[in-house]
Amino acid sequence: MSASPQEHAPSPNALPLHLVERSQFAAWKAGQPEAIQRWAESQAFNASAGSVLLLPGERGVAGAVVGIGDPLDPHSYGHAPMALPTGVWSPALPLGAEAQAALQLGWGLGSYRFDRYKARLREPAQLQLAAADVETADVLTAVQRVRDWVNTPTEHMGPEQLEAAARELAQAHGAQLEVITGDALIEQNFPTIHAVGRASHRAPRLIVLRWGESAHAPVAVVGKGVCFDTGGLDLKPADGMRNMKKDMGGAAHALALAGLIMARQLPVRMTLLIPAVENAVGPDAFRPGEVIRTRSGVTVEIDNTDAEGRLILCDALAYAGEQQPELLLDFATLTGAARVALGPDLPALFCNDDGLAQQWLQAGETTRDPVWRLPLWRPYLRYLTSHIADLANAGSRMAGAVTAALYLERFVPAGIRWAHLDTYAWNDNDRPGRPAGGEALGLRSAYALLKARYGR
Repeated sequence: MSASPQEHAPSPNALPLHLVERSQFAAWKAGQPEAIQRWAESQAFNASAGSVLLLPGERGVAGAVVGIGDPLDPHSYGHAPMALPTGVWSPALPLGAEAQAALQLGWGLGSYRFDRYKARLREPAQLQLAAADVETADVLTAVQRVRDWVNTPTEHMGPEQLEAAARELAQAHGAQLEVITGDALIEQNFPTIHAVGRASHRAPRLIVLRWGESAHAPVAVVGKGVCFDTGGLDLKPADGMRNMKKDMGGAAHALALAGLIMARQLPVRMTLLIPAVENAVGPDAFRPGEVIRTRSGVTVEIDNTDAEGRLILCDALAYAGEQQPELLLDFATLTGAARVALGPDLPALFCNDDGLAQQWLQAGETTRDPVWRLPLWRPYLRYLTSHIADLANAGSRMAGAVTAALYLERFVPAGIRWAHLDTYAWNDNDRPGRPAGGEALGLRSAYALLKARYGR
C-alpha cells in the first residue's frame, strides 16, 4: 500500500500546487505573471478536470496547475500523484477542511498500486500538508485494505488468510475473535456455510469478531467471504470464473469497515460475521436439487450451486439477528444482475427501513461514494418458489438482484433494521484514482452513515 500524505517527512523544498476548477481558470490565469499566462496559452491549457500543467522556472519545474472537478470529490485529485513528477508538492493556497480532506484522500487513492507481485514502474509524487487529517488517513487505510485483499489471488487469500486478517485487526484493537471451522459448523448449526465450502481442501469457517462496550448500541456487520467461486457443479464458463478471487469482496468491505469503526472508536457494540468458504468442485460438492435446512429452520432447495453467496449469508444473517442488533448491514459481491442494472460504479442498496436507506443515500452523496436503492419488491418472491422446500436459492433470470435480496431478507428477523449492499468491489480498467482491480465501493459511505448515527 502507498504511504498516506501525513507519513512523509516535511520538506522545505515542496513545490506549489495550484488546484483550479475550469470555471475559475480564467481568473487564476489573470492573476499570474505575463510569462505564466503565455505559457498556459501555448499549452492550450484550460484546467479541465484531470489535467496538469507544469510551470517552468529558472531551475526546471517551479510548480504545477492541477485541473479539478468537484473540489469535495476525492477522485478530482486522483490523477495528480502519477501525472506530476516525483517529489514533494504542497497546496499553493490554504484549503478549507473538507477540500483538504478530499485532496488527502484522493491523493492516497491515486498513489495506490498493488505491488505484491510486480514492482512499481515509478513512485508517485508526494503530498505535503500542514496538518493532515487522522480520520481521513484511517479511511484511506480501510480503502487500501479492501483493494489489497481483493487483489490478492486466492492461493494467498483463502478462508484461512481472511481469518488471519481478522485476527490481526482483533489483536490491534482489543477485540474478541471466535472462529468456527469445518465440521464444527454442522455441530453449531451453520449448515449452509458448511455445504458450500465442504468440497474444498480449505475448510469453511465462520469468523466472528466482537468489539465494544455493552452499554453501546449493538450493530452487526456481515460480509460474503467466497474466496473463490468456480460456480460449483453448475460450473462457470472461463470468462465468468476469471476474476472470482474477488468474490470475497463483501468480506473485505465488512472487515475493513470493522477496522475503521475500531480505529475511530465509534461508540457501538459491534459483531462482525464473515462466512469464509471456497466454492469448489469435488467429490463432496453440494448438488443441484439438494435440500438444506438452514440455521433459521427454513428449508432451501438448491436450484443452482452458483447462487452460493446467499447460502452462506443466510446462516450468518440468522445468527446476526440472534444478537438482536439495532442495525444490521451486509456487504456482498452477490449478483451480476446488479451490475447490468447499475454498472460497475454504483452498488445496489436494498433496505427494509426507509429512514436508514435515506441516510445511506445521503452519506453517499456527501462522501462522493454513491449507492443506489433498488426495491425489495416482494411479489418477486414467486421466482424463488420450490415445490419440495420452503424456498429455492435461485430460479428465474428476472430481477436477479431483487430476488437475491428478497432471499436474504427471509433470514433477517422482523423488527431489525437491515441494509444489504450488492457491490462490485472491482474496477474493470484503469482510471485516475481508480486502478484496475479491487475497489472499495460503498465502504466510505457506510462509515459516514454509522458516524452520523452513532458518532460522539
